[in-house]
Amino acid sequence: MKSLGKYLSLGLLSTFMTATPGLGAERISFFYPPYGEFSLSVDSLETFAQSGKITDEFAFYASRANPQQLAQLRELLQQQFDVTPTLVSQVTYSPIGEDLIQRLGSLILTESRQNGFFALRSALILAAANPEGLTVVNLLRQFPSRTIRLSFTEGLKLVNDLLQVLQKRDQVVAWIQQETDTTALIELLNAEVPNNTIDFSQLPDLRSPGSFTWQRQELTFQDRLRNRTIPTHIYIPEATPLTSPEDPSAPFPLIVISHGIASDRSSFAYLAEHLASYGFAVAVLEHPGSNAERVERYLTGLAGPLEAKEFINRPLDITFLLDQLETIAKSNPQLQGKFNLQQVGAIGHSFGGYTVLSLVGAKINFEQLQQDCGSDISTFNLSLFLQCQVTELEAKDYQLQDERIQAVLAINPLSSSIFGESEVSQIQVPVMLVASSQDIATPIISEQVRPFTWLATPNKYLVLIENATHFSAIAEPISGNNVLPIPPALVGPDSAPVYAYLKTLNVAFWQTHLLNRPEYSPYLQPSYAQYLSQSPLNLSLLNSFSTDKLNQALKK
Repeated sequence: MKSLGKYLSLGLLSTFMTATPGLGAERISFFYPPYGEFSLSVDSLETFAQSGKITDEFAFYASRANPQQLAQLRELLQQQFDVTPTLVSQVTYSPIGEDLIQRLGSLILTESRQNGFFALRSALILAAANPEGLTVVNLLRQFPSRTIRLSFTEGLKLVNDLLQVLQKRDQVVAWIQQETDTTALIELLNAEVPNNTIDFSQLPDLRSPGSFTWQRQELTFQDRLRNRTIPTHIYIPEATPLTSPEDPSAPFPLIVISHGIASDRSSFAYLAEHLASYGFAVAVLEHPGSNAERVERYLTGLAGPLEAKEFINRPLDITFLLDQLETIAKSNPQLQGKFNLQQVGAIGHSFGGYTVLSLVGAKINFEQLQQDCGSDISTFNLSLFLQCQVTELEAKDYQLQDERIQAVLAINPLSSSIFGESEVSQIQVPVMLVASSQDIATPIISEQVRPFTWLATPNKYLVLIENATHFSAIAEPISGNNVLPIPPALVGPDSAPVYAYLKTLNVAFWQTHLLNRPEYSPYLQPSYAQYLSQSPLNLSLLNSFSTDKLNQALKK
C-alpha cells in the first residue's frame, strides 16, 4: 500500500504540475548579513547558459568570478543528465536518497523558508520528464515556488566543510607521495652492495600477460537455502611450452573477485584474464542482491531499494561459491584437480572491498555504527549512507569469516564505520588497500588511509593513485551501457594506467603472499611504484605508517 500510495501521489503531483505551467521558480534569493537581500532571476541564468550573454543583472555576480569559473558555471548549467523520471523517482524515494535531499533541502529553501525537501524531489522528477531533460535550469523551472531561497548560513557551512575536506585530502595525498619518495630513497641507501640496486627495467614486466593460456567457463549456482542464484565466470589456466617449472601448476591457486554495487562479471574481466595468464584460477561471481541487473530493476521501478541484509549475503555468496567449487571439482571432469582451495585469495571493489575484508576477520561493528550514524553524518562521505543502512539489521555477531581465504586486496573499500578500528585490527592475513585521490564515494582518508593504520597484520600495503576516481578501476561494460548514469567528470582520466597498475600489483601480491615467492617482493616496494607511475595518475605505495604520523600530516 505504501508503494501504491507513492506512485499515486507522484501521478497526482505530475498532473498538477504539468497543468500549471506558470508555477516554477523565477528568482533565486539569499540573505547576506550584514548587507541584506540579494537575488538573481532564473531568466538571467538561462540566457547565460544558452548564449553566454551576461545580463546587467547577472553582471554584478559575474564580475566577482574569473573567466574559468564562468566557463565552468555555464558548462554546469548546460549539462544534461541522462536520467529517466522513474530512475529519479526511485532514487529520491529510497532511504539514502531521502536523506541526501533532506540535507540539500536545508540549503535550498522554499519561498516561505521551509526545507526544500518535497519541492526538490518533485522538481527533480518533473525536470527529468521534461523533453529537454534534467538540467539545472529545468530543475529551477520546475521548483514549485516563485522564489528559491538559499540558506546563507547552511551554504557557508557547507562550503567551509567541503574546503576543509579537500584541504585535508590534499595534505594526505602530498604526505603519502612524500613518504613514498623518502622510503624509496632509504631503499636505495640501504642497498647491501653500493650501486647494486634493482634495475626494474630488467625485471619481467608484469603488465604484460603471463605464459599461460586460459579457458573461461560460465557456471550458475543455486543457493536454495538463501534463495540466491550466483552466476559465475571461472577462468582456468592452461600450461604452454613457455610455462616454467617455477610457475603455478594444477591444482591452481584460486582468486575470487567481488564486484561493487551495479557492476557485474565483466567489470574486472581484464584482471581475471591477466591473473589466469599467470597461473591463477579465477572465479568472478555476481551478487544477485546488488549487481547491475538488480540495480537496473530497481532504477526502472521493478524492484525495491537494496536491502541491508546484502551486507550479510555478499560474504556468504563467496563462502557458498567456494563450497560449490569444492564439490563440483570432484564430479566435473573438466574442473577436477583444477582448484587449490588451500590457497585462496579475494579481490573486492567498493562494496566488494567490504565483502572481502569481512571474510578475513573484520566483523560488523554495531556499536561504531550507532556512534557514526546520527543526524550529523558527513555529507561528503557517500559510503556512510550505505554503511548506516546496516543499523536496520538485528545487532548480533554475524559469523562471516572464511578461513580458506589467505589474503585480500580491496580496491576503494568502505570500511570506516561498518568495521571501525576494533574490527579492522582483527585482520591477520596480508592486505592491500587501493585508494583513489578523487574518490567521492569512499573518500580516501576515512575509508582507506585511516583504516590502513588500524591493520595489525605485518604484511600490509597502501596503494594511492592520484587523480583516479571511484570508477577508474572498473572496465567499461561490454554492452557500453552503464546502469548508473555517471558523468564523465566523475569517471576521471583515461583508466589504462590504472588497469596496468592493478595487473602488476595483483600478480606481485598474490605471488608473494599466496604462493610464498619472495622474488616478487621487489614489485611491492615504493621504488617500484615510482618506476611504474604515469602522470597524471601518479602511483604511490607504502607498507607502514602509524596513526600518529597520519594525524601529524593532517595538522600541517
